[in-house]
Formats: sequence, C-alpha cells, structure tokens
Amino acid sequence: MKNTFRKYHRLIATLFCLPLLFTAVTGISIAIADTWLHQQELAAFLITVHTFQIFKLDAIVPVLNGLSLIGLVATGLSMTGLFAKRHQPKRIGKGS
Repeated sequence: MKNTFRKYHRLIATLFCLPLLFTAVTGISIAIADTWLHQQELAAFLITVHTFQIFKLDAIVPVLNGLSLIGLVATGLSMTGLFAKRHQPKRIGKGS
C-alpha cells in the first residue's frame, strides 16, 4: 500500500511542482513589492499574474493548486505511517 501512495505522490509532485512553485514565488513577490518596496503598481500587476487573471485561468488554477496540495498532503501523510494500525504483541500470562 505504501508503494502505491509513493507512486501517486511522485506523480502529483511531478505534475504540479511548477504551478505550485510559481504560485509561491509570485505570492512572496506581491508581499515584497507592496510592503517592503511600496510599489503598488507592481504589486497589482503581480496579483494578476499570481491569480492567473493575466492568462484568463483565474477560475481553474486555484482549484488545481488546492487539489494538488490536498493530494500531496494525503499521500505524504499516508506514507509516514502515522495512521497505520499497530499490532500489539500477545501477552503470555499465567494460565495460558
């Protein structure tokens, strides 16, 4: 079962690494441009790029980013073994 989740995790990570990285970098750039550099025009442009409005994909990409993150978290957590059932050893006691 772990190998199956590892396969799906690798597939999701490969497919969505660039869109997720793009979203993270543009999000950080918005904060830097607006807060540190006080460049509201640049920040406004970066928001259109960050939300993919500039490419007319603003309704699709956030959903794909969210689903890919949920998939990565679910497959990643399942590989850690945190939710695996643990087998308790049988006790050897008196009278057994």
